Amino acid sequence: MKATVKLTHLQKKAWLLSAGGVALDGFDLFIMGVALPLLLHEFQGYPAWITGLIASAAIVGAIFGALFGGLLTDHFGRKKLYTWDLVGFIVFAVLSAFSWSVWVLIFFRFMLGIAVGADYPIAASFSAEYLPSQVRGRWLVAGFSFQAIGMLLGAVVGVILLELHPVDDTWRLMLAIGAIPALVIMWARRSVPETPAWQQRENQPGREPSARLSELFRRVNLRRTTLCAGSWFLMDVMMYGIGLFTPMLLASMHFADQQGWDFIQQDIGDTTGTALLDLLLVVGFVIAILLVDRVGRLPLQKVGFVGCASGLIILGVASAIDPESPPMALVIVGFALFNLLINAGPNSTTFLIPAEVYPTRLRATGHGFAASMGKAGAALGVFVLPILEDAWGTAIMVFIMAGVGLLGFVVTQLFGVETKGRDIAKSESEGFPTGLAVEPRA
Repeated sequence: MKATVKLTHLQKKAWLLSAGGVALDGFDLFIMGVALPLLLHEFQGYPAWITGLIASAAIVGAIFGALFGGLLTDHFGRKKLYTWDLVGFIVFAVLSAFSWSVWVLIFFRFMLGIAVGADYPIAASFSAEYLPSQVRGRWLVAGFSFQAIGMLLGAVVGVILLELHPVDDTWRLMLAIGAIPALVIMWARRSVPETPAWQQRENQPGREPSARLSELFRRVNLRRTTLCAGSWFLMDVMMYGIGLFTPMLLASMHFADQQGWDFIQQDIGDTTGTALLDLLLVVGFVIAILLVDRVGRLPLQKVGFVGCASGLIILGVASAIDPESPPMALVIVGFALFNLLINAGPNSTTFLIPAEVYPTRLRATGHGFAASMGKAGAALGVFVLPILEDAWGTAIMVFIMAGVGLLGFVVTQLFGVETKGRDIAKSESEGFPTGLAVEPRA
């Protein structure tokens, strides 16, 4: 019988503060979804592609933040970047609230996204290098589950602000309020020391030079890079595209349509419905936490991609049956299946695997590149989705997203590398075989 692994106070603190950064990303994602109808009402007359730019500006910024944040983290260490990347989030969250035009708002949201993206490889590397291998999977997934907690808080805060201040410029408060928890997390991170794995690497005599992005595409790394970046890209096309516009999709399906409601009352109704459906995001994370160190990363990712696609197909069928009044049972089942299995599968595993599959000197770089490709997929999803819906309707758009999910299953099947139980503190020169998944040590 295996002994129970208990985390030290320092390990728990490093994990919790890393999870807090992930929660900020989820909060900002959802609060933008609540704010978007208000923004569109205030800045009327703009075409659909401007809507896409407003929604995707922070995500586009996160592409660059994750990419260069990972490289800088492997070059300067985890500790230095761990604290200061949140400064950008605080500054540009506040500035976004004072935007005086659409283009200024897009710029400030882009700069905020750089800080959000940088925190992905920083927090993932920090947590992974503090956690014991026997429980690393469940704790990393548990930390990443704070994204769902952040999304639910975004829904609650959005509804409260709309109830207290039911006017169209309430979006300014929504975009600024995330700076408060970010300031608390940034201050608390100052007291956490550098990770043992990074210190060990720094103290090795004749150690290899710092990471370069080109190394991710060498033969020894190409399979894992394709798995990490490819599956994360496809997953975020679905998750951000559907997730950010869930209130608007529910509105198009008349989920909370009430005679005589104005646009703010409608936004409250659709946001409340979205929050109830998003409770299943938390259930999905619970499933991943319970199973990820038992069945492995790849089975969860494969089942999750297929399950998400199935939920979207059900939504597409519901919309095709009657675009004006789709069968509400199918709408609820479709969204529920999608929200449950996105987090039970690829949303958890695409964050986890890059933190385990690369050696220490490449860990943040590899995770940052995968996260940046994920954010590229997210930007594509939120930019293209309203254009597709405007041109072809809800049903066709949702069917296309289902196809993206099935393609994610194919990528995982072809390039999968299992990382369950791997000791990430191995020597720098040790890596995975290029053609085979690695079995965990007994």
